[in-house]
Amino acid sequence: MRKIPINSVYATGRRKTSVVKVWLAPGEGKVTVNKRTLLDHFKRPILQEIIEQPFHAVDGMNKYDVYAVCKGGGLSGQAGAMRLGIARALLEINEDFRPLLRKEGFLTRDPRQKERKKYGQPGARKKFQFSKR
Repeated sequence: MRKIPINSVYATGRRKTSVVKVWLAPGEGKVTVNKRTLLDHFKRPILQEIIEQPFHAVDGMNKYDVYAVCKGGGLSGQAGAMRLGIARALLEINEDFRPLLRKEGFLTRDPRQKERKKYGQPGARKKFQFSKR
């Protein structure tokens, strides 16, 4: 059973093939991702910084607890999806955060997806070596 706070706000974030469900509640800044701490799930410091960016923008560090469930994709996509989910949840808490989050680009869903591989080619764009004779 999940330990979702009772007075929490829910939002969803997506990036590449990752989908993250985020619950935000008033607290002391504890972040739980897939029942693990932030440091256990995202070991690279740059990914941890990406996740904390919306809080820095609205001066909300150590004011909210985050509970997140990540599915699909890799760690980079999950971090980007979590950033979007946190930004959307902050909007649910206070609509006055919109200009700050919009200016930093945290409310924009990154639409870039991996391009599919085409037949007759080794990859999406790469071609087999051409031989004239």
